[in-house]
Amino acid sequence: MLTTIATVVAGLLGAGLVLMGGSAVARPRGLAGFGIPDAPVDDPALRPWLRVKGLREIAPGAFVFALMLTATSSVLGWYLLVFAVIPAGDALVVLRSGGPKATAYGVHAATSAVMVLTGICLLA
Repeated sequence: MLTTIATVVAGLLGAGLVLMGGSAVARPRGLAGFGIPDAPVDDPALRPWLRVKGLREIAPGAFVFALMLTATSSVLGWYLLVFAVIPAGDALVVLRSGGPKATAYGVHAATSAVMVLTGICLLA
């Protein structure tokens, strides 16, 4: 039962990554809420970099689905544990750049925590 719930949560995380990444590719200005203050999202030179970030969100999300289809739950669990470093790093970047703590903790750190908890549940 726990593995089933954790697998569903992993799928939701993967879907969220694909959707956020797709949104960033289609509308890079939408990443303004990422948490870095004064990011020049209206600057045409920055928009391609924001699209790159979007594509880099899509790939790990799609990889979650690939693992769900082809690997054991423990492999998916290890992937989520390792991948949780990325949103934790995002939280640190937001905090170090003077961004809102609510975004750093409520979005990025919370995502990392859910990934760690889900990964642990898949390994249990």
